[in-house]
Amino acid sequence: MNRLLTPPPAETHHNGSAAPKIDCSTCLVGRICLPASLTSTAADCQMVQRRIKIIRGDHLYQLGDLVGERFYAVRYGSFKTYHLDPGGQQRIVGFHISGDHMALDTMGLGKHRCGAIALEDSEVCEISYDCLHARRDALIPLQRHFYTMLSKEIAREQDAALLLRNTRAEQRLTAFLLGISLRYAARGYSSTSFRLHMSRQDIADFLGLTPESVSRLLFGLKSQGLLEVSGRAVTVLDAAGLQRLAGGPVAAESAEARQPRQSAAEAA
Repeated sequence: MNRLLTPPPAETHHNGSAAPKIDCSTCLVGRICLPASLTSTAADCQMVQRRIKIIRGDHLYQLGDLVGERFYAVRYGSFKTYHLDPGGQQRIVGFHISGDHMALDTMGLGKHRCGAIALEDSEVCEISYDCLHARRDALIPLQRHFYTMLSKEIAREQDAALLLRNTRAEQRLTAFLLGISLRYAARGYSSTSFRLHMSRQDIADFLGLTPESVSRLLFGLKSQGLLEVSGRAVTVLDAAGLQRLAGGPVAAESAEARQPRQSAAEAA
């Protein structure tokens, strides 16, 4: 596992001075991950222990790894999370991009229930649960923020389960693409031009389809003039048409969408 770590705040430099606190206020995805009003509180309690770079294809954590009282926020890049079926095959359970949190499902557990693999060169912030456990009045707003975030994660998993159970294949794929679009928009990227870092196989597994079905459905959406697809690059041509196919508007997952500043494909 290729990991490049920044030193934890408790460590010291070679000159004996304490390692600097990690400042969330300068992070490009800070407003998605943490409200600006809480960044100084997070720094004071050393919430972010260190930043970890993960090379594409490597694990951030594996099924059965010790949790160690920490979870993660994606600073840049993207990941897929998976379980193993009884036959030992990976089954995709989620995709995570910048600003998303990972391993929230491990709260109170000793070991990870799934594995996380980087879909591209990525970096995460390792976050300690200590701030959530401490009994200090100053930390109450921070604690409430993360409990709200945990509730949203549970709701997202419930929405995903309903999507797979109650919709046709075309609706599943369309809702998936719209969800990705809105997540990029919430981060200030283009909602109409973005790159899918996951493979067709991963998308198919997540949606309960075959890779051939995903490719055929993408071709169908392209033929209808709803989008353009070139490799993993996607351009949405008719968002309203996609919403009609998906059965209605798809909710953004993390924050209110803003006007795009740049293409996510260009930022990759």
